[in-house]
Amino acid sequence: MILTTWPGACPTTAATSEMALAFVPTPAGGAAPDSFACHPGPRLLVLPALFDEANRLRRFTVATMRQLAAIGIASVLPDLPGCGESLAPLETQHIASWREAVAAAAAHFNASHVLTIRASACLAPPGLPGWHYAPHAPSSQLRQLLRAHTLAAREAGQSGSSESLLARGRMRGLDLAGYALGAQMITQLHAESPPPTLPVITQHALAAPGLWLRAEPGEDAAQAARLATLIAHTLPQSATTATCVAQPLRLAQ
Repeated sequence: MILTTWPGACPTTAATSEMALAFVPTPAGGAAPDSFACHPGPRLLVLPALFDEANRLRRFTVATMRQLAAIGIASVLPDLPGCGESLAPLETQHIASWREAVAAAAAHFNASHVLTIRASACLAPPGLPGWHYAPHAPSSQLRQLLRAHTLAAREAGQSGSSESLLARGRMRGLDLAGYALGAQMITQLHAESPPPTLPVITQHALAAPGLWLRAEPGEDAAQAARLATLIAHTLPQSATTATCVAQPLRLAQ
């Protein structure tokens, strides 16, 4: 496991770099690699679930990456600007800026494939092969966040509806589940219901309920192993070689 950085490319952030977590397989008896981009096997860009689901699925995501490394597949999990350890303000981010950042991360890490998790399916770089795991429309996730906010407000004796909350958010932004979302993000989330563009790995294929359904963050080693195996079994043989075009991993200080 390597904690590394990549150049921040989003125009709405003043941060010079973003954090990423990488797993690079080490050959038996060999030295630890210093370059994710030069790994001779597949190099998987992992896009995390969004907002509250990112927290619930973080341990599962990292466990899957560990399983992938054990079978020879390198993977890297970048922080989206405004999320995780990012110094960029979340309220200035939106779907378009995240897509630009993801494209920059894919280029920097010389990714050969992408794995999106839940609503991050909408961020997959065009032309990069890979998989959508249990894709979920951003508009559906926004509705869930609005509904949860509205129910909490009612319990506190406040009136209002999800529709009125959405209208306010599209004008001034909203704080939903602890995430400060700007008006542009709210507007784009509401409009985003794209169909899957990559092969879909359904939750049914993992033979267990989705961990995002739990109230607290959780993990399931069997599900992580199953997801890694499904990815490995569907990789084309042509994905096993690499051309080094990017800089070595820059270790976080």
